[in-house]
Parts: sequence; structure tokens; C-alpha cells
Amino acid sequence: MRKAAVFLPIVAACVSATGAYGEQNMLDYDLEPDRYKSACPDYLHYSMTPHRPLSKGPLSLPFQRPSPHCRTFSSPLVEKVIDDVTSRMKDPDLARIFENAFPNTLDTTVRWHDDGKTAKSRKHKGNDLEEEAHWDGAQSFIVTGDINAEWLRDSTNQLTQYQALAKKDKQLESLILGAINTQAEFVIESPYCNAFQPPPPSQVPPDSNGQDDSVHPAYEPTRVFECKYEIDSLANFLALGNQFYKSTGSKEYLHSRWYLALDTLLEVLEQQAKPTFDPETGRFTRNEYLFKRRTTAGTETLSLGGVGNPLKGGTGLIRSAFRPSDDATILGFFIPGNALMSMELKRTAAVLKAAGKSKLAEKVQTRGESIEKGIWEHGVVMHKRYGEVFAFEVDGYGSSIIMDDANLPSLLALPLMGFVERDNKVYQNTRKMILQQAGNPYYLQGRAFAGIGGPHIGPQQVWPMSRLVQAMTSDDDEEISDALHDVRDSSRLGLIHESIHVERITDYTRSWFAWANSVFAQTILDVAARKPHLLFGKGADPYKIE
Repeated sequence: MRKAAVFLPIVAACVSATGAYGEQNMLDYDLEPDRYKSACPDYLHYSMTPHRPLSKGPLSLPFQRPSPHCRTFSSPLVEKVIDDVTSRMKDPDLARIFENAFPNTLDTTVRWHDDGKTAKSRKHKGNDLEEEAHWDGAQSFIVTGDINAEWLRDSTNQLTQYQALAKKDKQLESLILGAINTQAEFVIESPYCNAFQPPPPSQVPPDSNGQDDSVHPAYEPTRVFECKYEIDSLANFLALGNQFYKSTGSKEYLHSRWYLALDTLLEVLEQQAKPTFDPETGRFTRNEYLFKRRTTAGTETLSLGGVGNPLKGGTGLIRSAFRPSDDATILGFFIPGNALMSMELKRTAAVLKAAGKSKLAEKVQTRGESIEKGIWEHGVVMHKRYGEVFAFEVDGYGSSIIMDDANLPSLLALPLMGFVERDNKVYQNTRKMILQQAGNPYYLQGRAFAGIGGPHIGPQQVWPMSRLVQAMTSDDDEEISDALHDVRDSSRLGLIHESIHVERITDYTRSWFAWANSVFAQTILDVAARKPHLLFGKGADPYKIE
């Protein structure tokens, strides 16, 4: 009963706020921070309910940031960016979503951060001295939102919009450095896995995903939340460090544990480049990675007893058992994931060269170039209607899957990865194909919403993320505006959902999905830099975080 007595006024404080765009005021009475935090509402439930003040636009969108006392991380520079951008935006509803979405990862998903400066923070039960050394330096555990687990891909993308601020904000720099270090530990221990439990030093209890999986190599379920091998998860581990180096110039993350993670990653790529059948004897060779799940959903497990469909050798491509949607691949050479890996390997090689690791840099560069060559040789196919296009998946034998999925990396996002320029002919053919129902079976449309979805949710659910990527890969003002407005109009809770039903925008999945919020924020910042007049009005100067 004592908790209830404290909880009621605190929750009232959480939902009461003032300010032009809903900035909440700090409480004007003293309260112990730990006591306050213990009474903070669960953000999953908080995000499902609109909170005042409402935006001044026709949609009257709610203010969905938690009380400053309940936020999991804060940065004055992030608050400044919010003020700088929203004060210039002409559309108060778009401004409200940016205000909610840009800080959402910091506000709600930093489940644990340790700056690595105190010995006390390294102590945890059941640890020997050797394992304690494994978690040395700054550490950060970034959950995806409504699931208490960290996906390598999601967390990298959730932090992307803050990378440019890290050089000027030491706390943000420590947070991102910690994320790199934590991901390195995950990769070292379980390189084939995609989602992870809270690190032992955090003392945050692990959760169960409720699945019945049989996986090789075996993993420790108190350390791993899910073990679906996805090439883009490993690519995103590299991307997190590459972005950090580009923004800060710091090589602090290049320590022995990161190098071990890189070696582990390269070994996985070597293993997953092998063919299904021995090229000399023609005999079947079992892959190092097997995945079987007891399920009635075909997308949730691999065919042929957990192996997946056969792949040819000598292509330069790398197998991926699952897609970034966590759905199983049909043909294991997943082209968007290979494209991302090729680019991040080459960026990593440049960092290694700058760090004086020339031999290792050459090895990493060679692998990246080999994958890139494989994509152009095996991942580009002739379509009878659209001409030369990128396939979504291939097997090296000549078979291909023609489609695109909303999750990143995707074919639509190839220019965002740096794999091609927006005006590349093959990409433009591909883009035209995947943004039409005639060319992409997962381009979905209805009376309320349209865009790319995927098999993960179903044939009537579009992911707003796909419309945002469409905006970032377009130079057409009308296309960009339409995409932003459609996403705005479907975000009635002031946050970006995982998916929206094509007939009813009130039918959505996930009210709290930090990755999607980050993609929205990145889209607004992209448009502010490239097409400022679309956000700020005619003649407006570009806005860039510097």
C-alpha cells in the first residue's frame, strides 16, 4: 500500500506537461531519484495511451515521452536538436512525432549502461576473474523496446541518429562505446545468434522467448534470447563501430576483445561461404549452423532438417539462414544482407588501415570485395518487364526470389548502405519493381495505407519503415512528402508502429518499437539536410547535425 500511495502522484506527474511541443516540466518538489524510478509506469503500457499536451496540428498527436525522471538516458545535445528541428518545422504533427521519436531510444531502451570507470560496477555473482575481464570498459545494453532483449541489428540502428553528436557529448560517446563493447562480447560468445539477454554484470534478469529450438552451435539460454543466424546482424556489429569512428575519430573500441570479435565474425563468413555439396566429391557437407524450431509457421524454421535449401559454391556470397525480419530465407544468399556486409567490411578495412593493421585490413577488404563481386555476378537477374534488377535471394544455381521486405537491410535501402548511388540503372529498375504490386508480392495496398510489408506479420500489414526508406531514397519532392504524410497520418499515438493494416490504421502491431522510431528520426534529419523546404518552408536553409 505504501507503493500505491507514492505511485499515484508520480504517475500524475509523468503525464502532466507543458510547453510549446509538450516538454515536460521537472517536479517542483524534492524526491529521491531511485524512489521515483521505482514508481515509473511501464513504458509498454504508457505508449499505448495518448498523453497531453496534444500537438497544435489537425491530428492533435500526443506527447509520448516519459517524465524526465523516468527516462533511461539523457543528453542536452539531443534536447537541443529536438528544439532546433521542431521550432523550424511547419507541420506541428510531424514535429510532435519527431519530438517523440528522436529521443525514444535514450528515453526508454537503455536498460543498462556502465561507463567502465569504477571497479564496483564490474562485480556480479557467479563470475570468475577471467569472465570479469571480458566485460571490461564501458558497456551498454540497448533493448529493442517492448522485448527485454538486444538485437544486434536493432540496437545499431537505434543509435545511428546519435552518432553525429557523440564527439561533442562525452556521455553519448560513452554510451555508444559501451554498445560496441557489449556487442563484441555477444559476437565472441555466440556469433550465430541475433538477439541477446542482459549481460551478467548488469544483474538484470534474463527472459525466455517461449520457443522450442534446436540449434547448432549450442548456446547458453541465459545469455542468448534467440539464435537465428542473420548475416546483417554481424554486419551491423561492424557498422556500429564504423559509424562511431567516422563521427568521433576515436579508435578506443579497437582493443583485444573487439579484434577477437572481428576474427570470430570472419570465421563465420568463411564457414557460411561453403557450398552444400563438396565441389570435388559432390557429397553433401553439413553446415556448421543448424536451426530447427517446433512451430506451425514455415517462416520460423529452416527446411531439410534445419539446414535450408542447397547453395552453390564459388559465388563469393555468404549464406544467411534468416532475414532481418527474423523470417527464414528461402534461398540462402540474401542479397541485401550481403550488400551491407560487403560495405561494412570495406569500411572496417579503412579503419584498420588507419590503425596500422595493414595485413588484417587487406584480409577484410578482400572479403568485402569478393562479396560485392558475387552480388553483381549472381544477384543481378534479368526481369522480362523491368530489365536488370537485384534479386532478393539467390542460390548460385540460377534460381532467384523476386521481392522485397520492409525490414532493413532491404533492396530499397541499397543506396543508404552506400552499395549503389540512387541513380544507378539496376537500382532504379529494382526500385520501380518493388514499389509496385505487379513486381513485388509484398507491396501491399488498401484503402488506408500502402507500402512494403513482408511475411513476418502477414499480407495485410505494411511496415511504415518501408515508406520512410522510400522517402530517403527519393529525390522527388512529391514522393517524399506523400511518404511522410502517410506515415504521419497513421501514427495516431505519436510513435511509429511496426506495421499498419492496409484497411484500418488503428489496427497496428507494437506501440513501442524503438527501431522504427529511429528510422523516422533519421528520415526527418535526411530531409532537413537534402530537402529543407519540405519541412521548414520555401527558401529554408538545410539543417545538419555538426
